[in-house]
Amino acid sequence: MANGSKQFVDFAKIKATMADPYKHPVQVIDREGKVVNPDILAEYSDDQLVDFMKKMVWERTLHEQTMNFSRQGRLGFYAPTAGEEASEMGSVTAFKEQDFLLPAYRDLPQMIQHGASVAKGFLWSKGHIEGNQYDNPNMIFPQIIIGAQYVETAGVALGIQKNGDKDRVAFVYTGDGGTSQGDWYEGINFTSAYQAPAVFFVQNNGWAISVPRRKQTAAETLAQKAVAMGVPSVQVDGMDIVAVHEVAKEAREFAAAGNGPVVIETLTYRYGAHSSAGDDPSRYRTKEEEKPWFDADPLIRMRKVLTDKKLWSQDQEDKLVEEYKDEFKNAMKEAEAAPAQKVSDFLKWTYNVPTPAVKKQIAEFEAKESK
Repeated sequence: MANGSKQFVDFAKIKATMADPYKHPVQVIDREGKVVNPDILAEYSDDQLVDFMKKMVWERTLHEQTMNFSRQGRLGFYAPTAGEEASEMGSVTAFKEQDFLLPAYRDLPQMIQHGASVAKGFLWSKGHIEGNQYDNPNMIFPQIIIGAQYVETAGVALGIQKNGDKDRVAFVYTGDGGTSQGDWYEGINFTSAYQAPAVFFVQNNGWAISVPRRKQTAAETLAQKAVAMGVPSVQVDGMDIVAVHEVAKEAREFAAAGNGPVVIETLTYRYGAHSSAGDDPSRYRTKEEEKPWFDADPLIRMRKVLTDKKLWSQDQEDKLVEEYKDEFKNAMKEAEAAPAQKVSDFLKWTYNVPTPAVKKQIAEFEAKESK
């Protein structure tokens, strides 16, 4: 403001208040396991609440068993999910079989819930082609490029719209780091411009490998970024499975009704390393930072609610864990029994019509592989 003249636009006030609508994340069960929105909880039957808990125990056990397989050298790349059970199981269960899932590499649990087998998930981690083939056709294999699945989602959502499909949406996940990618903006903006049916999830787990959320963007929340693209958005407590499910369910209904896309930011936390490739979170995170998140563990919260309702016991949970472990061990045996891949096959798949040089290589490798 020059020479004390009257201020025409108060940019400081705009900056200070533009995140206000997103500073109160939607919540049903608080960090201590207390029900803060009983009206919403009352909409869920005891069986539904128990099923939520079973699915989170399933995912936590899948994570632990998969990490064991990784340490044994039986898998390739794996992105740990411990801490994100409420965000992932709460959201994926809000969608229907006909909805199209576009996962990122940390979304194997959602893929399995949406129709892939556990063995297929292990095969994907091992880099086997059969890990990209699912019984449910409404799904694509996990995207490795950060944020690229958002652009793919725009195409799928527009296809759903142009085909005139009713009661069908595309849904997609990325982490907080994905919102710093151009693909994230392009995908949402395109979908918004055409008002195509999509639900975009941002699992804000605090870290993009070793980069904290606060260093990626100056935005106070990630949900507010959607406003620039004309998309309604919300921030939800991602450690509260009931709140995540309710928000995801309503977002799906909104998008399926022809109202355009929705963005949902789930506030969660990645307990372990970014991947099984070996980064050490103790080098960039402190125990003091981690403790509040461990205290807010989604399984602890739901366990308290169900225990108070006399719907859950530790013995029940222990038995489930053992059942799930057996399921995953059998799935690994199935994955390891898949036919070994051949270099000659990779070469055959490179071109629809192999070039002379590739034909020569195919012949050379087939000769070696036949011995």
